[in-house]
Amino acid sequence: MMRFDTPVYFQKIKSVYDPNTGNYTDILEREDKRFASITNTGEESLKLFYGSIKQGSFVFRLQNEYTEPFDRIKIGDKYYIADFTRKLRRKQTFVVCEVQNVKN
Repeated sequence: MMRFDTPVYFQKIKSVYDPNTGNYTDILEREDKRFASITNTGEESLKLFYGSIKQGSFVFRLQNEYTEPFDRIKIGDKYYIADFTRKLRRKQTFVVCEVQNVKN
């Protein structure tokens, strides 16, 4: 039986221009918390999705579908992007990989 006990945060980011510095700053616009069941991505799945073994990649499942738009996913103190998602009748599966150099 799967345990949906890991908090997963779907984040929507808004880029705002700062006229003083001339740079864009990312601001967290929205963060939605869900609980997921996380498993390692199998070697065959990694080859199928990425063509090779990719570090920092795994699969997580939600009990219900998440339908809001999001830019990244935060799990623990790391950030991820969804490379693949699949909607099932009552669950949703995500294949994610870690994103480096995220400020926030």
